[in-house]
Amino acid sequence: MSPSAGTDPIDSAKTSIRMMAYSFTAPDIMKALVAAKKRGVDVKIVIDERGNTGRASIAAMNYIANSGIPLRTDSNFPIQHDKVIIVDNVTVETGSFNFTKAAETKNSENAVVIWNMPKLAESFLEHWQDRWNQGRDYRSSY
Repeated sequence: MSPSAGTDPIDSAKTSIRMMAYSFTAPDIMKALVAAKKRGVDVKIVIDERGNTGRASIAAMNYIANSGIPLRTDSNFPIQHDKVIIVDNVTVETGSFNFTKAAETKNSENAVVIWNMPKLAESFLEHWQDRWNQGRDYRSSY
């Protein structure tokens, strides 16, 4: 699968991005999210707490938080294994693709982008909102 599959929906965002992730270290995804924020897109992210304790994850989380993007961690499940990006309340990206450098460059992964499907996006947004509400705000450690 194309490494750009993860950034295409982010790059297309006009108003909002909601993301759920299990593991989060992918430089291309981080840069695209920050670029979207700089374009005025409302970006919010919720990630699994236990899956993001390594050095690369902490660096990614600090980069996102220091860029002004609200980030929460979720520890209410043994694993919060969601891998979803919801764009402009109408487009959904989901699949096996963890938002990691290994997923971008090494692993066999899949991601599907479903464009312009508001009803589907609404279902994913409800799930996202539940995870967001359960999460805790992440504060940068540097």
